[in-house]
Amino acid sequence: MPSNTITFGITTASEQGRICALAAKGHRDLQRCVAAYPSLFPAPPVDGAMLGSLAASTAFLAPWCTAHQLRVATRASLWVTAEDWQIDSVAMSMESVNATVSSCVAVADGAAPAADDPLGRFLAEIRTELATVPAFADLRVLWRDEVSNMLTADAREWEWRAARAAGETQVPTLAEYIANADNYGATFVNVSHWIATGAEDTLTHLPALIAASREVQQVIRLVNDLASYDRDLASGDLNALLLGADRDDIDRLVAEGSERCRSLLEALEGTCPREAAYLARELGFTGGFYHGADFWGTVER
Repeated sequence: MPSNTITFGITTASEQGRICALAAKGHRDLQRCVAAYPSLFPAPPVDGAMLGSLAASTAFLAPWCTAHQLRVATRASLWVTAEDWQIDSVAMSMESVNATVSSCVAVADGAAPAADDPLGRFLAEIRTELATVPAFADLRVLWRDEVSNMLTADAREWEWRAARAAGETQVPTLAEYIANADNYGATFVNVSHWIATGAEDTLTHLPALIAASREVQQVIRLVNDLASYDRDLASGDLNALLLGADRDDIDRLVAEGSERCRSLLEALEGTCPREAAYLARELGFTGGFYHGADFWGTVER
């Protein structure tokens, strides 16, 4: 008769294999998106490892979903990498950044993207898929606002980088930088996922879920900075470790933020347990992932 250890090993590996199958399907879908919008995804930094990592992250966050149910989240994650690259590395002026923000927010609000705007066209695809969900009619403005929050935060960081390059080394403060974590894009992806898959109780509690997501997002922003410090130093990107904090400071802030997240998620367990588990898995998975890897491929900026 098999031992409990062997039985547990078989069961655990079977579940992990099922999740990896979800990730494989998501990876293939992202490859199709990259093929459809090649100008958005230069390689490097967007390579097969990044696409596989994005798909795996989504699958491990919500392993109870089907590949179809995860499609909006994986595509939204890929769209975040595209807009991040456009603003961080392609835009050469604040005017260009603001034009990108304005055009994408307009698309999120229902406008048709320009034919020569692949970033807007990809976002419109995500919007069109979300529009098949009956609840989207009531939540479209909320989703549009999340697009705006993310892009506005990205524009703010572009402005900060420009100020620092001009010698204003105290811009921003560490607190301002952490408060600007919407530019990481996790909450935009989470809201997109919840709208696409949400049961009635999930959608009813969206404000509380979004508030918890923002707390999780701030922790992930800091964990990411610990992992990407060398790349950010070389590229000129902002990083918490470049704003007067050392690794002990960031570790302390991560621990304090994680404790706040646990309290928020424990409170949400009674009303929307699956989405509380989703956020808990996001906190745990990304923390583990960033201890050994980064999503972006290596590129000279």
